[in-house]
Formats: sequence, C-alpha cells, structure tokens
Amino acid sequence: MSHKIAPSMLACDFSKLKSEIDLINKSDADWFHLDVMDGVFVPNISFGIPIIKSISKYSKKSLDVHLMICNPDLYIENFKAVGAEILTVHFEACTHLKRTIDEIKNKGMLAGVALNPHTNVQNIFDIANEIDLVCLMSVNPGFGGQKFIERTYKKLDELCDIRSRENANFLIQIDGGVDELNGKKLINHGADVLVAGSSVFNSKNPTEKIKNLKKL
Repeated sequence: MSHKIAPSMLACDFSKLKSEIDLINKSDADWFHLDVMDGVFVPNISFGIPIIKSISKYSKKSLDVHLMICNPDLYIENFKAVGAEILTVHFEACTHLKRTIDEIKNKGMLAGVALNPHTNVQNIFDIANEIDLVCLMSVNPGFGGQKFIERTYKKLDELCDIRSRENANFLIQIDGGVDELNGKKLINHGADVLVAGSSVFNSKNPTEKIKNLKKL
C-alpha cells in the first residue's frame, strides 16, 4: 500500500482558505488534516466546527480531524455532521477510551487515537484491534513548525511490533516536523500516513512539495 500524505491546514493561509483548499484538491495529497485545539488540552486555540464545515463544502478528499481537546466525547456527533470521515482523539484526554472509540465508529467514522511524544505506545495494546489509526505525535502538540523528535523512530518500531503481534490493521500516522528529509526514513520504519504542515505551506511550491512527499 502506498503511503498517504495529509497536509495540515493549520499551516495554511486562512485569508485565502478557498484557494488553499483548491490547491490540496488538485494535488497528490490524500487527506485534509484538520487540527482542532481548545486552549486547554494544548496551549493554543486553532479552529473548530464552522471552519471544518466550510472546508467540507469544497473538499474533494477525506477530512482527517484530529481533536486536541478535553472531553472529545461531547462533540463526536458534531464533527460527523460537518463531514469528518476520520476522527482522532488523544489517549491522554479520554477517561474511557474504548467507549469513545465505539461511539466514533457507531457514527460511521474511522476512529483514531493520538499519543503525545512521552506517552508509552504500549497503551495502545488493549485496543489495537478496535482502532483504525494511531497518530504518533512527533512534536509536542499545540503549535506548527516545531522540530521533529528523533525518538519517534523507536516508538514507531514499537508500534509496528504491537500491530504485528496483535494481527491488527490500524494505520500509523506521524504528525509533527515531517519533511522530505525524515519522511523516507519514517516510511521505512512502517509509517502509513505523513502529516505535513509547515513543510508544505511554507514552501515556494506546495503542490510540488506534496508530490515529492508522495514519491518517497
């Protein structure tokens, strides 16, 4: 299976959102990655349901919504209503993770679990066969443009081992500091989805950057 590229819209120019959406639609990208931050779970506020509804209106690709928020269970139905196809919650934000995952899947979405850089990947073990995606944060969540955490490779190897031992089928997504320099190594270590924000939208030619990431 070819790896997927999910440009993070957090890094786009919101003053020209429609043209940025069109750019992704016409590119080799597979998903729109949408980071929702509440200013509590992470020290930043990004965007929410109205913006995602607007993106959904014009998007021709799947919406991959990453909730960096407290109490995500309260909003599952709302994100489904505005077009989310993949909904990822943080392990650290869910008191009853299995219940949250079941609710996401019951609403007809793919269910993902994100792990902060210093959260042990073994926490995924008991739900390995219940989830569709694991998002490894390779920076501390909250802000774009951060430096990639090198220990991510070791965690990726450990997660691939869990996937193999449990005969699970979840995709592994890497989010934070991803570019062409580390992207190939991440794929070689077992990553299925690369989230790229600043490296795409801060480049002189975002379409070409996405194409290069896709060819890795």
